[in-house]
Amino acid sequence: MTQIFDNPADFADEALDGFVAANRGYVARVDGGVVRSTEVPAGQVALVVGGGSGHYPAFAGLVGPGLAAASACGNMFASPAAGQVYRVAKAANAGGGVLLSYGNYAGDVLHFGQAQLRLNAEGIPTRTVLVTDDIASAPLDQIGKRRGIAGDLTVFKIAGAAAEAGLDLDDVERLAIRTNYRTRSLGVAFGGCTLPGADAPLFSVPAGQMSLGLGIHGEPGISEHPMPTASELADLLVTKLLADKPHDAGDRVVAIVNGLGTVKYDELFLLFGKIEKLLLAAGLTVVEPECGELVTSLDMSGLSLTLLWLDEELEQYWAAPADTPAFRKGNLAPRARRELAAPDETAAEATEHPTAAAADLGRQAVAVLRQVREVVVEHEEELGRLDAIAGDGDHGIGMRRGVEAAVTAAEQAVAAGASVERVLTAAGEAWSERAGGTSGALWGSAVIAAGLALGNRDSYSAGDAAAAVTAFVDAITELGKAELGDKTMVDALLPFRDAFLTAFDVGTSLPDALAAAAAAAQTAADRTADLRPLKGRARPLAEKSLGNPDPGAVSFALISERIARHLASVRAKPEPTTSDTASGAGNGAQRND
Repeated sequence: MTQIFDNPADFADEALDGFVAANRGYVARVDGGVVRSTEVPAGQVALVVGGGSGHYPAFAGLVGPGLAAASACGNMFASPAAGQVYRVAKAANAGGGVLLSYGNYAGDVLHFGQAQLRLNAEGIPTRTVLVTDDIASAPLDQIGKRRGIAGDLTVFKIAGAAAEAGLDLDDVERLAIRTNYRTRSLGVAFGGCTLPGADAPLFSVPAGQMSLGLGIHGEPGISEHPMPTASELADLLVTKLLADKPHDAGDRVVAIVNGLGTVKYDELFLLFGKIEKLLLAAGLTVVEPECGELVTSLDMSGLSLTLLWLDEELEQYWAAPADTPAFRKGNLAPRARRELAAPDETAAEATEHPTAAAADLGRQAVAVLRQVREVVVEHEEELGRLDAIAGDGDHGIGMRRGVEAAVTAAEQAVAAGASVERVLTAAGEAWSERAGGTSGALWGSAVIAAGLALGNRDSYSAGDAAAAVTAFVDAITELGKAELGDKTMVDALLPFRDAFLTAFDVGTSLPDALAAAAAAAQTAADRTADLRPLKGRARPLAEKSLGNPDPGAVSFALISERIARHLASVRAKPEPTTSDTASGAGNGAQRND
């Protein structure tokens, strides 16, 4: 049990502050995580890793020469928000582009993905390589669905060494992808971990039993077994990993025995000795192995075995020097400290010169966001109850937190005279960071995408509204990867888009097109009650979800209906003068396309 803290809610931030204080020769604190505190050659690719806190030395402990350039650090077992990832990557960027790498978990994929879209939009080439090494989480023919556990280290190490060697972004990405494919891991747990302030562990394992394939956050294992001897455990792990080896596997492997928190080093060493004998008996050569705590889970009692099948190129970068707080290999010349500029929170606003039309549309965007806030607050409890049927019940409160933060950020941007692009970007960033989770990432990304589509123009037409709707929808579908029938917000979102564009194409006014689209979204949201969820947290409770609509689809339908009603009421007001219409289609009364 974690016992040393003041306020459990501050545990992750205060632990990270202390980590930086103890390792100032390696890392410096930035908003959202840490970056190297030493000089980085201009033009070098920046490997940015990250994930939830509670897994030290992953991820901050792997920042340093020869490995990661920075780490985005979320709350306990929670993904960092998109804005945090973005700011960390911006601070780490040395002009050679950014490679994001992290474990394949839904929240991380959404938030890092949103940050990637923003970085690329700003001209910083950014790629992603997901770590998918856990063989227990999906079969070999679905390797892309596997989650990332201790195999993070092999991918990070080889990608970081390649970046340190001066390879370009294409080659660093190529090597990371190959390393991930050739890495396999399997873990076991003997007991659960306890979050700071909690009075019970996240999960438990029956006395005298061992859970095979249990994830590092307490995800269910694939089976339970009587507690084995060390020799039996070694044989179990090695046999299952060898049966899952890559199609082009050679005979040289890196073996990593990783402790998850409370298994002592003596035990890990004892097990490693037995594992090595089995690998040698299988005709394999063990190359530069690792044995210790590399990806932990607070005080979890458990361990994992990782095998990386090497080729000549991968072996070169695995053996290359690295110097970080928690992982050191070979020798590197000392690096001079660098001075990190303090982030300028008003830089974007200070350099922007919004047009009158863009500033006016920004003010109208705030009015729309206030309407969204009203409808979310009105239905918060209902959305929470709906989500609790087959989920964790936080959809209502998460949406409220997100939209309240979005409205505040948008109002501040408008007060500074920002364009609609900057207003919606600020709103989307705030929504993502405050709401967290899947809905926060999706809504934040979509609001930002709509703002980027609207831009900072001299005038606006109804065609710009169509572009914003399309960008909003595309951002959600590209990030979330959900399709019609998966029982998600997308089941209401795509009918909304299609109805809007159909009405728009035949000359319907903007408010009327939105009203038709909102009606289509409501009908589609109601129909999700007949679907079984194929995505998200509700998927394991598919039967329980049947007969109840998806909360994400319901909230989107409610919001779209309120926006349509708001714009209709604006249209009903007295017509503006001719000079007033220069700002475009903000009141929806005419089509200027």
